[in-house]
Amino acid sequence: MKTKLLCRLLLATSVTTTATLALADTTVKIGQVSPLTGELAHIGKDDENGVRLAIEDLNSRKLRIGGQQVTFVLDSQDDAADPKTAVTVAQKLVDDQVAGVVGHANSGTSIPASTIYGNAGIPMITESATNPLLTQRGLKNVFRMVANDVRQGSVMGSYMVHDLKASKVVIVDDRTAYGQGLADEIEKSVKSDGGTVVGREFGSDKTTNWMAILTSIKSRRPDGIAFTGGDTQAAAFVQQMRRLGLNVKFIAGDEACTPQFIKLAGSTMTSDVYCTLAGVPPSQMPQGTAFFNRFEKRFNAPVQLYAPYAYDAVMTIAAAMQAADSTDPKVYLAKLQSVKTDGVTGPIQFDTAGDIRNGAITVRQFVKGEWTDKSVVRK
Repeated sequence: MKTKLLCRLLLATSVTTTATLALADTTVKIGQVSPLTGELAHIGKDDENGVRLAIEDLNSRKLRIGGQQVTFVLDSQDDAADPKTAVTVAQKLVDDQVAGVVGHANSGTSIPASTIYGNAGIPMITESATNPLLTQRGLKNVFRMVANDVRQGSVMGSYMVHDLKASKVVIVDDRTAYGQGLADEIEKSVKSDGGTVVGREFGSDKTTNWMAILTSIKSRRPDGIAFTGGDTQAAAFVQQMRRLGLNVKFIAGDEACTPQFIKLAGSTMTSDVYCTLAGVPPSQMPQGTAFFNRFEKRFNAPVQLYAPYAYDAVMTIAAAMQAADSTDPKVYLAKLQSVKTDGVTGPIQFDTAGDIRNGAITVRQFVKGEWTDKSVVRK
């Protein structure tokens, strides 16, 4: 009799334990990498907060994947916009067993880091790295949320020649993978659209004194200048350009298309200053207004640049996990390659290389203290 009672107790305990395990949470780590220190820290923090907001929203939904309720946690790393550091933190995220990565923010960091994730079979979605090489190496784990620099450079060059009537153009880059790659595409576009590139100059992603380069540029009498570098460098460039009396059309790439550029350049900003954004403006994002308002309320800071795309990257990873009914990166990767979902920024679907389909480029102009959207060019 005692033996039968003991067996019943053990059976009941086993059933209870099994039921408890079925209801238990599973913790899923999402990696995020961006420059959280240095001159691009404000952009990196913007991306990190986009990821953080997405994770908070997902956890509020109490998703069940693979029979368990999933709790997402953020594993955020600082690559300081440095390629060597990027490789180190990428390996750390692999060792941390993250299920997916949002980042890296820069092309120069995303390209070497993507190999680390590829070897580990971990998907990565960059919210903002635009160098075409990132998705041209055949890695099946790499995805991009915005149009690449072939598209952005084409729009910038064409806009300078046709819309800004700048037939003689000087191009200046910061020698990063992003800056030099985008500058090369602008040069192709200016020439193919009938303009002339009268000079190529470069500094670095830390250059603040552009006077020698600007003096050389002034002697070439350009109609316009295209600048591909960060917002801190762009602001210093514009300030010194005005000091030399060089009043020509100026257009910068997306890394300078921020409120920070306006703040740093101050009174030297004029309506001759333009920038491009690899994406659509808030007004054309299906959930843009609500997201921007909610973001600012949550973090007490406005969106700088690509936070909405970082947010959508997390949501896309979660959508692929749900479609696969698994949080295992090797299982849900196949669904990520074919996923179709609607995000804050619009419809999300990747092509066979991992690039976003129908990526747009927005041209902005400085008007009355802020960036004003002039046109949106879609594929």
